[in-house]
Amino acid sequence: PDAYISFAEKGASNAHLPKRKIFHQSVLGGCYVGFGGLISLAIAGNLGGMAAANPGVAKMAFAALFPVNLLLIVSTSGQLFTGNSATVTAARYEGFVSNEDLWTNLAVSLAGNVVGCGLFAAAAMVAGIMNPGSSALAISTAVSKCSGGFIPTFTKAVMCNWMVSMAVFMATAANDLAGKMVGIWFAISTFVGIGLEHSIANLFILPLAMMLGAPVTLGAVIFKNLIPVLAGNFAAGALIVAASYSYQFGRLGGLRRALFADKLANIKKDLEKKRKNAEKELQGEIAQALS
Repeated sequence: PDAYISFAEKGASNAHLPKRKIFHQSVLGGCYVGFGGLISLAIAGNLGGMAAANPGVAKMAFAALFPVNLLLIVSTSGQLFTGNSATVTAARYEGFVSNEDLWTNLAVSLAGNVVGCGLFAAAAMVAGIMNPGSSALAISTAVSKCSGGFIPTFTKAVMCNWMVSMAVFMATAANDLAGKMVGIWFAISTFVGIGLEHSIANLFILPLAMMLGAPVTLGAVIFKNLIPVLAGNFAAGALIVAASYSYQFGRLGGLRRALFADKLANIKKDLEKKRKNAEKELQGEIAQALS
């Protein structure tokens, strides 16, 4: 129960930030996803004959390297739409946030992720670091991601964010960096190795592949991939993870809030203190700008 309450508390903390800070942390989150995708493409795309003879080697390389992005995000309190679909929804189930807080956070974090991923894809092109091997892997990946039907793509997205949300759950339960890395690495490498669909990772690799000349249209990217993947990711975070653990440990299962009275009181006091500090900080910035 304590791990779940900490998970929901993280969601409440994410949701109660000012919108500009949610957006800022989400832009950074998108960039960190880009870093994970770029190092994975750089290594897995340049294994040459080894990968051709043993396709699993390239998959393992990609899966082993990609989790660095979530470690960076969790360690710096970054925000992703995928993780927030679980943590902030859990906070809503437990009464820590309102419906408005939930939907505002999801919308702002998704917008920030789009900007961060797009900017990082553009930066990779400007830097000239996409060599033939990395480019070929990015293009083939994009073509594959935009070739599936709605139901298979949606299902892969559900399975993906189930793992991502559990990575966040385990990282939240850990008290040190090593524990967070273990919790993150196995869950994230699992979904990458299987070949599942993560909307924010796709927001980096699909624009990058289009810049490289991939034979996919913007319509295919949006309707064949992003829409079913966003829907599947949200369903997994909000229902499979947040709702199921709220049923097991929280309000959806009829657990009396009295059992967590002290914890909930402390959470509310802390959130109110953060809100007041944020308002004072904003007032100070406004006063300074006007002076």
